[in-house]
Amino acid sequence: MRQEILVIDAQGGGIGRQIIQQVKKRMPGCFITAVGTNSTATANMLKAGADQGGSGENSVIVTCRSASVIIGPIGIAIADSMLGEVTPAMAAAVGQSSAHRILIPFNHCGSVIAGVEDKNTGRLVEAAVRELEEYLHQ
Repeated sequence: MRQEILVIDAQGGGIGRQIIQQVKKRMPGCFITAVGTNSTATANMLKAGADQGGSGENSVIVTCRSASVIIGPIGIAIADSMLGEVTPAMAAAVGQSSAHRILIPFNHCGSVIAGVEDKNTGRLVEAAVRELEEYLHQ
C-alpha cells in the first residue's frame, strides 16, 4: 500500500521545499502531496518535486484525512500561528488526523518549545527526514 506523505507549510513554503527536496533525493519512490496555506507556498513545494499540490484551508482539511504521514513546522498544529496563516480548522485537521505526524520544532511564530535545542533549519529538516525514513522502514 502506498504511503501518502503530506507536507504542509505556510508563508513562502521554504521549509516544505527543503523537506520535499530531501525526501525525493533519499526516497525517490515516495508520493508527496504538498499543501500550502497560500498559493506561493504550494508553488514553491511543487517546484521542489511534490507530486501534487493544493492550497488553503479546505485542502489542508481534505488531505489530512487520507495522509499516512504529515510533515511540517510545528506551527501547522497551532491555530493562528505562522502570522495567522494557520486557521483553527487547519490546526484541528492536523491534530485530529490519524496520520503519523512529524512536526519540526521551530522556536518562533509566537511559540517556544522548551527543552528543544535551537538548531539551524537544515539540521531540523534533516532530523525530520530521518524520522520519516525510520517510520517508513518499520
